[in-house]
Amino acid sequence: MPRQFFVGGNFKLNPATRVAKQNLINILNKADIDSNVEVVIAPPAIYLIPVLEAVRKDIKVSAQNSYIKKSGAFTGEISPAQLVDAGIPYVILGHSERRTLFHETSDLVAEKTRVALDEGLSVILCVGETLAEREANKTAQVVQDQLKPVVALLKPEDWKKVVIAYEPVWAIGTGKVATSAQAQEAHADIRAYLKQAVTPEVAESTRIIYGGSVTAANSKELATQPDVDGFLVGGASLKPEFVDIINSTRK
Repeated sequence: MPRQFFVGGNFKLNPATRVAKQNLINILNKADIDSNVEVVIAPPAIYLIPVLEAVRKDIKVSAQNSYIKKSGAFTGEISPAQLVDAGIPYVILGHSERRTLFHETSDLVAEKTRVALDEGLSVILCVGETLAEREANKTAQVVQDQLKPVVALLKPEDWKKVVIAYEPVWAIGTGKVATSAQAQEAHADIRAYLKQAVTPEVAESTRIIYGGSVTAANSKELATQPDVDGFLVGGASLKPEFVDIINSTRK
């Protein structure tokens, strides 16, 4: 069975106002979007429920993060159980900004993934290397090291609710983008690792998407690669060109 193309929009700490948020939603609601693509947008937590209520029903909504506890004295956190209760189906975990700015370890990301799946969420799991690691030819090893704790905590059947986002840190928000060949090589390495560490079936069915300065200009070529199953889009998800990225595989 072919893997359904997936395009996520990570709004990060944007937009700055409710009016700007509504303008983004209006663009998506009016857009001619390829019905064969799974589209997921991740607004800031304060906008999750308003966006869920305002956006067209064929576009899903994701949180940008969640915690490992269902409830309790954890100021500022959101639990997977609360997200499920609010009707939010997805959460992004392990984004490089969470790893670098907020010092989240791969073990913590794995625990968050396990808890999110147990509560009924689907997970967009982010992995990727720094520029120094790429220049040292350590990309495959770094990504595998980030995936290993997740593999240890998940059963093969859990992977049907996981989308892996390969996001080279050096390409996020920099304007630099991995070439289609670099993206394909990294994705193929991830798939080979899943085949060996989990099962061939999981390796074949798990969607691996690319993130890192994706734009309408480069998305079509990236989308032609056999192991690139979609995108996690940052800055461009705040612009009308996000619709063109969603439709990058349309004939």
